[in-house]
Amino acid sequence: MAFTFKGGLHPEENKITAKVPIEQMPEPSRVAIAMSQHIGVPSLPTVKKGDYVYKGQCIGKNDAGLSCPVHASVSGTVVGIEDRVNFMGQKTQYVIIENDYKGELDPSIAPFPKPLDEATLEEIVECVKNAGISGMGGATFPTHFKIAGARDRVDKLIVNCCECEPYITANHRLMLEKGDEIIGGAKIVMQALGLKACDIAVEDNKKDAIEHLKTRIADGDGIRVCTMKTKYPQGDERQLIYALDKIEIPTGKLPADVGRIVINAETSSAIYRAFTTGMPLIERIITVTGAVADPKNLRVPLGTSVSEIAEYCGGYTGEIEKIISGGPMMGQALWNEDTAVAKGTSSLIFMLKEEKKTLPEACIHCGKCVASCPMHLMPCYLALFTKNDDVESLKEFDVMSCVECGCCTYQCPGNVPIVQYIRAAKGKVKKSM
Repeated sequence: MAFTFKGGLHPEENKITAKVPIEQMPEPSRVAIAMSQHIGVPSLPTVKKGDYVYKGQCIGKNDAGLSCPVHASVSGTVVGIEDRVNFMGQKTQYVIIENDYKGELDPSIAPFPKPLDEATLEEIVECVKNAGISGMGGATFPTHFKIAGARDRVDKLIVNCCECEPYITANHRLMLEKGDEIIGGAKIVMQALGLKACDIAVEDNKKDAIEHLKTRIADGDGIRVCTMKTKYPQGDERQLIYALDKIEIPTGKLPADVGRIVINAETSSAIYRAFTTGMPLIERIITVTGAVADPKNLRVPLGTSVSEIAEYCGGYTGEIEKIISGGPMMGQALWNEDTAVAKGTSSLIFMLKEEKKTLPEACIHCGKCVASCPMHLMPCYLALFTKNDDVESLKEFDVMSCVECGCCTYQCPGNVPIVQYIRAAKGKVKKSM
C-alpha cells in the first residue's frame, strides 16, 4: 500500500514532458546572476565591473547570518552590477556577465580530497557551502545550514522525489537519467550526520523511476525507495513526514525537531556533483511547458533569461497571458520575460491569454477547502477573518500553520483567492506580535 496523508487532492497532472529526456541548453551570450537566490541574507558581490570571471567562480557571498554563495555560470567579463526586480517582485543585486564562450573553469574547482567514509560533518558542510547549494525544490533554504543544524538531532534522511505539482517533470527525468547522483548525494548526507536510514519518497505515478532507483540501491546501504500515493501536496515536508512515519510536526517547529531531515532530489544530486567533481551549483534542470512549440526538460545555466528559454523551445504558440515560475499551485507569476533562472526555478509554465470573464468571488460554504486542507485548517474562515481584519480570530484559527499549498483555492467553486487572503493574513498577524 502506498504511503499517504489525510486531506489534499489530485489535480489534473498535465505531465506532458514525462518522457522527454533532459537536454542541455547552450550557454546564453549574457547571464544575470542574482545575489539573492536563497532564503536569508543576500550575498554581496565579490567582483566589480570589468573583472574577468571563470566558470564556477564565486562572485558573491555574505558571511553574516543565513546566506549562501553564488557562482558564475559562464566564463567572461562582468559588464555590470545592477538592481533588478526578481521573480518575487523584490529588488535585488545582479551581476551581469558577458559570455566569452571559452568555458574556462575556476582553478580552485576540484573533487573532495578524501574518500567519503573519511569525511567529517564539518568538511561535508564546508563542501556544500562552498558549492552554493540551497534547496532546489522551491524553498531555497541554504543546504549547509540545514545539514549543520541537524547534528545530533535526526535519525533519518528523507529524499523528496514526489514532484506532486502538475506539469513539472524535472525530478522524474533526473531519477531516470541520474538516479545514482540522487542516491550518492543521500549517502553523503548520511555520512555527515552518521545516519543509518534513508527513505527516497516517490509518488506511484512514477513507477518507472521507482523500479529504476530500486535497482541502484545495494543491500546494507540503509536506503529504501518508498512508494507514495499520488496526491497534492505530497511533496510538502510536513505531509511527507506524516505519510512515512505518522509523525506530526508541531506549529513553529522544523523536521529536525522530530528527528528528520528532508532534501529535494535535485539538491541531493547537486551535493553529489559538488563532492565528486567540485563543481558548484551553476545550472539546474527545469521543465518548460505550456504554450511553447516544443516543451522540454532542460538543464539551464543559472542567469539565463526566460525569453531565451522560450525561444530555444520554439517560441510561443499564441499570446501569453502569464508565465509561472514553479508549479501552478504554489508557483509565482513572473513580472517580465527578462527574469533570470535562479536556484529555486523548477519550471516555467507559459499560459495563453484566455477570453473569459472572471467570475466574482463568493464563498458558498461548501466546505471543499476544509476537506482538502492537509493542515486541517478552515481556510474559508481564514479568508473571511482577513477581509474583516480580525487578527485575533486569525491567531485563534492558527493561520500561521498554513503551508500555502493552494488546495483550497484550487477547489473553491466560488472563485475566492483564499491563499492570497491567507498570505495577507500572515502579514497582519506578524505585525501584531
